[in-house]
Amino acid sequence: MSGKLEGKVAVVTGGNSGIGLATAKRFVEEGAYVFITGRRQEELDAAVKDIGKNISAVQGDVAKLADLDKLYDAVKAKTGRIDILFANAGVAELAPLGEITEEQYDRIFNINVKGLLFTVQKALPLIANGGSIILNASIVASKGNPASSVYSATKAAVRSFARTWTMDLKERKIRVNAVSPGPIRTPAYDRLAASGPAGKQMLDSIVNRVPMGRFGEPDEIARAAVFLASDDSSFVTGTELFVDGGAAQV
Repeated sequence: MSGKLEGKVAVVTGGNSGIGLATAKRFVEEGAYVFITGRRQEELDAAVKDIGKNISAVQGDVAKLADLDKLYDAVKAKTGRIDILFANAGVAELAPLGEITEEQYDRIFNINVKGLLFTVQKALPLIANGGSIILNASIVASKGNPASSVYSATKAAVRSFARTWTMDLKERKIRVNAVSPGPIRTPAYDRLAASGPAGKQMLDSIVNRVPMGRFGEPDEIARAAVFLASDDSSFVTGTELFVDGGAAQV
């Protein structure tokens, strides 16, 4: 039985861990050839070994435009096209208003907004007409959590990109959608859990705000990404798909 992405070529930024890695795995399982990118070569090597087939890794930082050029040069040389782009790479840092530094602001916006914008723009010559672009946003674009103003603003920008790029790319029949995860069990979760009582208390308070009473798993975002990448969502564009256990819905 062929998969939902049989014969497709996909690029996943931040594909070396967490949601990106889970999505790269799902895409390969569904029949796609996948390129992943990330900043840490060791994690990329481990991801390639883990996935095992139909996978290439290109080390790079999405905030550095030369690294994006290197990524797309590799894609062009190997497959010549992209059918699915999951602009997933991003960082989260917290700081309350009054304590935000310029360095912190620049770092988060450079990766989450500038990096994502040029990830998509530089891919356009390779993206096939009728392709699918998926942007990793977050429920924080819709929620007013304390100490998260800069991070939340970057994700609100990502949500806006899905709307405007839908219009920019409609002649090429390229669909652009955002997936907005709620709290997900990623390496950041594990670090918080291991940090002691304060970290555990924070995790408990987050879970208490999720109607389903638990953290999501990276694979639950990956399955939503497969939907947005495949013909199952052929009449879906410009939307925001919340995968959040209800956290931003009630």
